[in-house]
Amino acid sequence: MESKEIQSGYRALLKAAKNTVAREDYSKIRRALNLAIKSCGGNKILTGELQILHALSVARIIAGEMSLGLTSIIAALLHDSYNNLDISLQELEKELGKKVVEILNGFSRVSSIESMQSAYQAENFRKLLLSLADDVRVILIKLVERLEYMRNLDMAPGKEQLPIASETYFLYAPLAHRLGFYNIKSEMEDLASKYLEPEQYSYIENRLKQTTASRNRFIREFSQPLQEKLEKQGFKFEIKSRTKSIHSIMLKMKKQGVEFEEVYDLFAVRIILDNKNDSDKSDCWRAYSVVTDLYQPNPSRLRDWISVPKSNGYESLHTTVVGPRGKWVEVQIRSKRMDEIAEKGLAAHFKYKGIKGEGGLDTWLSRMREILESSDKEETTFLDQVRSGLYTDEIFVFTPKGDLRQLPAGATVLDFAFDIHTAVGASCVGGKVNGKNVTIRYVLQNGDHVDIIRSKNQKPKQDWLSFVVTGKAKTKIKQVLNEEKAKAAAEGKEILMRRLKNWKIPYGDVVIQTLINHYNLKTAQNLYFLIETGKIELLEIKDVLQKDQTPQPLPQIAPSPEKEAKDLVDSQYSDFLIIEDRVEGLDYKLSKCCNPVLGDSVFGFVTISEGIKIHRTSCPNAHYMMARYPYRVVTARWTKTKSSTSFITSIKITGVEDIGIVNKIVEIISTYTVTIRNFTYNMEDGMFDGMLNLFVPNNDVLYGIIRKIHSIKGVLKVIRQNN
Repeated sequence: MESKEIQSGYRALLKAAKNTVAREDYSKIRRALNLAIKSCGGNKILTGELQILHALSVARIIAGEMSLGLTSIIAALLHDSYNNLDISLQELEKELGKKVVEILNGFSRVSSIESMQSAYQAENFRKLLLSLADDVRVILIKLVERLEYMRNLDMAPGKEQLPIASETYFLYAPLAHRLGFYNIKSEMEDLASKYLEPEQYSYIENRLKQTTASRNRFIREFSQPLQEKLEKQGFKFEIKSRTKSIHSIMLKMKKQGVEFEEVYDLFAVRIILDNKNDSDKSDCWRAYSVVTDLYQPNPSRLRDWISVPKSNGYESLHTTVVGPRGKWVEVQIRSKRMDEIAEKGLAAHFKYKGIKGEGGLDTWLSRMREILESSDKEETTFLDQVRSGLYTDEIFVFTPKGDLRQLPAGATVLDFAFDIHTAVGASCVGGKVNGKNVTIRYVLQNGDHVDIIRSKNQKPKQDWLSFVVTGKAKTKIKQVLNEEKAKAAAEGKEILMRRLKNWKIPYGDVVIQTLINHYNLKTAQNLYFLIETGKIELLEIKDVLQKDQTPQPLPQIAPSPEKEAKDLVDSQYSDFLIIEDRVEGLDYKLSKCCNPVLGDSVFGFVTISEGIKIHRTSCPNAHYMMARYPYRVVTARWTKTKSSTSFITSIKITGVEDIGIVNKIVEIISTYTVTIRNFTYNMEDGMFDGMLNLFVPNNDVLYGIIRKIHSIKGVLKVIRQNN
């Protein structure tokens, strides 16, 4: 007998699917549901929800929020139960279709990534992205499954919440962004921020609730004259307003060092035109002229993604104008077709296949496959490349022949050269941008015309890796450098073997390991390379090996965990930190990369040699650590502290040079019970730049100081530094 929840979930699914599934196909959805119910039984997922209800929710989101059709809905219903179905593959294929089985097979191949309690592996994410090549619907169901987990994460065990939230923020939200699912990307970021930075999230959420009424009044005041004028011009349209996501507001406050009240574009007004596809571009520009006739635009804030769409298919015209009472308002102008692509992402992309501007995604997919197939297996490098490929905005530049090339923002002349061809990149010595000679490090801007200057004597260099941003350039430079290094290492090995023979020392693993240990190297190849390049002297090697013949003291054995635990009972941090899932015998240290302060949202990370390091959840390294090593993350929270306890922190101050600005800053600090460790500042070209290191008792005091300093005349920005 089905429960009321299953019946209710099924009805909600059919309601969501009414626009994409024919009524005669409802029987197939019912058949898939019956198979899933039988297979799932009473199984529960990590959040405590019944597996079958989770499957119904995923299928409903696929149908309603992504507007995908029958095949995707059936695959979503069976995604959890596929490996336990009481039916053969042949029968399943016959009943529900070949495509459903293909998608479920793809899903099964990458299902290891969803074993929430196991360590996150970059190789699993590689498999997930490679499945794009087979059927992108595998990815879409995976995204929705993760979204459903995040919506119910409150019910998951506490220790699982941070790693899941971090992995969602670090990998799944960028993937949703790249595939054009703006709503899913925003919701994932917001839900992840709720766990990663709970205090800041709650603060902004409350402020948004408090300002809802005044915001709605302002939108009505702004939209009314606009509506009247657009109607007079004969437009068919709809005006919507959208409040900026909590995560976007958080980012803006951090990036600009401003308070909530100073974030001027808290919402955007969207004009959606109902017109024919062949005139939607010109109609958007006509509507733009109506908006700018009424309200003064900021010319530097015009974004034209109609002429050249983003690589995820996004098309829209954005401008920022001065509205009533001198407030800035972002206005987005787009057609119905553009709006559907913006809201439904990849699903709409395929629906409108063939309409111009749809090639960007295919370009990105082929680039991503190139990274996945050619990048080394070093996980941090791979993740950095993939993430930069997922999350960056694009610029568009022209080749000498007038062809348009798409590159990530921040790309250099050298990135452009490698984008043309590996041989062009490897021999690049500079470029001409808009007719002027520039270096290979020159950062390209939108609309630049670029010509590459080459030399047959040029070869890739190690420092190139420090400024290129595209995955292709990094991979190709590494390949060439590794080939060069391998050649040099082979010669170095020959040199060493000849010398060892002369010295009557037998060549072997023991000798090589001795030298690797002495020079603190990772591999034998590094040793041979340094010998060939003359950075290690052969006579020095002889001395090392001859000294090694004398007896060496035994390495010290590490104390037993019991002894360590005893020694560390009175940890210097035990008075203000509580570590849940306590790891016996490990001391706790505050991480220097983000300098946590009492009151910050924190977590513990078990290191290999330095005990437990306490990081802020907003630490730049937090997302990577929690996504890569969730099993080493331990929950940490603050408790009452002795009044004498203080924490080191850094504040960066930027402003206009003003007489007495330093005295004013010091005067403010003197009103608090804090100690200045050091205060360095520089005044140049009329600008003030200062770095303040303080010992503070908690983050309430810290943010109080930041607010007071920000109120000083001439101070433009005050931000807390991570290190």
